[in-house]
Parts: sequence; structure tokens; C-alpha cells
Amino acid sequence: MARVVVALGGNALLRRGEPVSAATQRDNIRRAALALARLMAEGHQLVVTHGNGPQVGLLALQGEAAGKGAFPLDVLGAETEGMIGYVLQQELDNAYAGAARFATLLTQVEVDPHDPAFDAPSKPVGSVYSESDAKRLAEQRGWSIARDGDAWRRVVASPKPVRILEIEVIRLLVAQGVTVICAGGGGIPVAQRADGAYFGVEAVIDKDHASGLLAAELKADAFLMLTDVPAVFTGWGTPAQRALGDVTPQELAALDFAAGSMGPKVQAACDFVIRSGGMAGIGALDDASAILARRAGTRVVPPQV
Repeated sequence: MARVVVALGGNALLRRGEPVSAATQRDNIRRAALALARLMAEGHQLVVTHGNGPQVGLLALQGEAAGKGAFPLDVLGAETEGMIGYVLQQELDNAYAGAARFATLLTQVEVDPHDPAFDAPSKPVGSVYSESDAKRLAEQRGWSIARDGDAWRRVVASPKPVRILEIEVIRLLVAQGVTVICAGGGGIPVAQRADGAYFGVEAVIDKDHASGLLAAELKADAFLMLTDVPAVFTGWGTPAQRALGDVTPQELAALDFAAGSMGPKVQAACDFVIRSGGMAGIGALDDASAILARRAGTRVVPPQV
């Protein structure tokens, strides 16, 4: 039996171009749950994380439409962790025929308030605006804004995860055989004051980096990032495009990947392998079992000695 941390990409909840509706998200989560249930049926112990970008954006829009303004990002993160965790937990219950217990845990992830990311916000969140509206809202609300294609959006910091506050609770649940759903959307971003008190921060933690930290802290045998592409490719979109199979962190360090798409996944995979000595896989949801068996996807592995 392998202990596996599985990070579900945004496509597991909402595919490109689909409406952000409850029915659509449940249909996609049901499909993800069936894939996870197959891993469990093979005897693997799972800990599950997930994305939450579209859901946070929708809640922010709803708050603005109600005339009350958006809630802080830490609160929206907590709301979406509970909402998505509930549906995923229910669909796992429905998909897995064995004797299993599932639990969703709201997870605070500490960041350094002095992280350089706070000086250079880069993560788009929420609505798209015209340039004039974006500048007006930035002045009214103290937002940072940036161009996103033909429109403008609010951007926030994406600091590195430092510590998972509920890690001991997660360990206790895992030790009791519970399949834990946690650290959704990278976790609820919090920081610590000089007096030891915690407070929420306006930031978005990268889901894959937080999941990799979780996997290392749990001493997982494998860390899977399941997305909507079958592998990591070199020369993406060119005639020289090639899927990577087994590859080491050192080999990946010599390659370039887009910061807004595959780059964070590759870095999170390398960090986990270097930190733990386990295997990290990147690939399609339906290939999860084959990735673990090293028959599909990209597998980041320690160098042979």
C-alpha cells in the first residue's frame, strides 16, 4: 500500500469554457471521485487536495453584486474549501464500495508576511474590468491591478507556503485510516503576528506547492498532480513537442516551463522529490493508476545512485 497525496487540478471541478454551476461542478467531481476510488480499490491510502480558483471568483462576484463588497480572500478560501470538500466527500462515499471513512478539514497554511511576493502581486483573482473601472476600484479599495489579455483584473500576492497549521490533526486522521480532503486551493492563507496570534491575509497560495509541502510532511510515497494534459511536454505547441516520462529534478532544472501553467507543477514536483525521495507524477486524471505504475504521465524521480 502506498500513501499518495493527490492534487486535483481545476479541470476536476470545472473544465475550460464550462459554466460555474453547481450541477456542472458536481458532474466533474463525480468523475474525479470515480478515478480516486479506483486508486483506493488498488489499496492506496489517499490524501486529497483540490483547486478553487473559479469558485473564489464566483463568490467575490456574488458579494459585489449584493452591494456588500467581496469578503477577504482568506474567508472566501475557507468557504470554498467547505463547499468543494462537501461535494467531493459525498461523491467519494458514493463511488467507493469498500469500508472507508472520509473527512474534509479546513486547513490554514502559514505564509511569511515579508515574502517578496507581497511586493509584486501577480495572481489574478475575481472579475475582469475595463482599464478605467480597474483603476477606479484600485484607488477605492487599495487593489493592485494588471492587464489580463484584453481586460484588467485585480492581482494579489502568491507567497510560498511555510507551514500547515493543522498538520498534526491530518496525521492523526491518516493514522486512523481516514481519507482526508484538505488544503483546498492551497489552504487558507494566514500569517503570524509578533505576539503569536494568527490573522488572514489577502493572498492566494499555489495549490501544487502547498500540496507538495503536505505530501512531504506526511512522508507520502507519491505525490500526484492530476490535470487536463497527459504529461509534461518539452517544445509544447511545436513540431518538436515531446512528452517526458521518467525524469529527475536535475534534468528538469535545465528546461524552461511557463510560469502561469506547468512551471509551478514542475517546481512542486521537484521540491517534493528532493525533500522526500518519493515519486511525483503529473498527468491526466483518468491515468492516475497508470502514473503510479509508471506507465503514463511524467514521473519525477530521484536520480539513480
